[in-house]
Amino acid sequence: MLFIGIDLGTSSVKLLLMDEAGQILRTASREYPLIFPHPGWSEQRPGDWWEGVESAMAELLNGADAGKVAGIGVAGQMHGLVVLDENDDVIRPAILWNDGRTDKQTAWLNEAVGKDRLSELTANIAFAGFTAPKILWMRDNEPEDFARIRKIMLPKDYINYLLTGVHACDVSDASGMLLLDVKNRRWSGEMLDICGVSPQWMPRLYESCAVIGTVKSDVAARLGLPEGVRVVAGAGDNAAAAVGTGTVGEGRCNISLGTSGTVFISSENFGVDGNNALHAFCHADGGYHLMGCMLSAASCNKWFCEDILGTADYGAEQSGLDDRLGDNRVFFLPYLMGERSPINDTDARAAFIGMTMDTSRADMVQAVLEGVAFAIRDSVEVARALGVAPERSMLCGGGAKSVLWRKILANVLDMPLDIPVSEEGPGCGGAMLAMVGCGVYGSVRECADAIVKVSSTVEPDRTLAAKYEAQYAKFRTLYPALKDVFKGLKL
Repeated sequence: MLFIGIDLGTSSVKLLLMDEAGQILRTASREYPLIFPHPGWSEQRPGDWWEGVESAMAELLNGADAGKVAGIGVAGQMHGLVVLDENDDVIRPAILWNDGRTDKQTAWLNEAVGKDRLSELTANIAFAGFTAPKILWMRDNEPEDFARIRKIMLPKDYINYLLTGVHACDVSDASGMLLLDVKNRRWSGEMLDICGVSPQWMPRLYESCAVIGTVKSDVAARLGLPEGVRVVAGAGDNAAAAVGTGTVGEGRCNISLGTSGTVFISSENFGVDGNNALHAFCHADGGYHLMGCMLSAASCNKWFCEDILGTADYGAEQSGLDDRLGDNRVFFLPYLMGERSPINDTDARAAFIGMTMDTSRADMVQAVLEGVAFAIRDSVEVARALGVAPERSMLCGGGAKSVLWRKILANVLDMPLDIPVSEEGPGCGGAMLAMVGCGVYGSVRECADAIVKVSSTVEPDRTLAAKYEAQYAKFRTLYPALKDVFKGLKL
C-alpha cells in the first residue's frame, strides 16, 4: 500500500508519496499567493489551495503505481477561517493565522469574557491569530456575509471536504480555534454562544488518525486515484510535524523553523500554563501538548534576503558567518507580523538594534538568524519555568536545512538538536496518520517508533553556548524597552 501526505502550508502545498516502511518515494509542490488587503491583514483564496492540490497530485502520481494508494492524510496551516454558505460555496477569502486585524475582538474576549474564563473553557486565552476573534470580526464588520454562514472550517478541513464531501475537523487543529473544550476534546457550547456561532455550523470532531470517509468517485477519477481511498481527519501542521518527527508520548520536543516558528512539547496528560504564554492543545497522538508559536521565523530570513537584499541565495549570504557566531553587536527583533508566544502583542514590530557605521550586511544577516533563535528560546524558557525541561529536541522545517542556523539554535538553546532522516514534517505526519487509519499500525506511537529515524545530531559547543547565554540576556531587555514605542507606532 501507498499513502499520500498533504501539507497545506502558508506559501505552498506539498504532497508526498510514502510506502508502508515510511520511505518517501516522491514529492510535488505548488505555490499560491498571499493577499494583503490592508497592513497587518493576511488572506488566501481557498480555491487556490485546491488548484495547487490538483496540480501537484498529477505530478506526484505521474508514473507511480497510483492503484496502490490506500490513504490520504492532510496537515494544514492552523487557525485560518474558512466560511461556507448553504451551498458549501466559499463566502470570502480565508483569514489566515498570521492576520492581525482582530485587536478589538481579541481584547473583548480577554477582558469582557476574561482570560480566566477562557482558560477554563478552552485551556487558552484569545490571540489575534486564533479563529474565534476572526469570527467576531466578521460578525462586527461583515454582517451580511456573516449571516450567510452555514459551515465554519479550517484550511485543511476544506481540502478534506472537497476530497470526501464530509465536514470534519480533528481535535489538534480545532484546539487553535478557541472554540474547543481541549481537556474533554469537544466543542465548547458556551464559547459557541459567546461568538454567535450555531453548533450546526461546526464540523464533526475526530481524532487525527480516524477515517472520515473515502475520496469521492468523481474526484478520484479526476485526481488519478483508485476507488475507496481512505481519508483521515489529519492534523494541524504543528501536530502533524510532531508526528512526522516522532514527537509523541510523554516529554518529547520538536522545534519547527517554518514560515512560523514553533516549540512543541508532547504529553500524555492535560496541562495548562497558568500564564497562558504557551498554548495547551490536543495532540494528534491522542494526548496533549504545550506549544509556543512565533509568527515569523524562516519568513524573517526570506523577507530580509529577498525583499531587502534582493537575493534568494541564502547560502551565499550565510557563507563565512560560522567563525563569527556569538559576538554580533547587532540584534534583530523578529516581529514582522506582531507576535504570539510568549508576548502576545499584535503591536510588536521587527527592529534592528545596535547598528553603527561599521555594521555590515553579514552582521544583519546573522542578526536575523540569531533573533529568530532567541525568540524560540523565549518559549522554551516558559516551559522550563513550568518544570518542563526537555533535554533535547527534534528540529524540522525549511529553516532547518541551514547548517548554520542549526548550529546557532543548538547553542542558543544549549541542547542537542536531532535532525530527522525525513524533513518533510507535516506531510510526513499526514501520511503516517493515514497509515494508522488504514490499519498498518495500531497507534500513532507505534507508527512513529517504526518509521522516524535520526540522520544527525547537532551538539552545542560549551564556549559558544556561554557566549549566546550572554547575548540572550541582552536580547531579553529589548522588547520590554520598546513595547510602548511599538504601541505608539500603531496607525
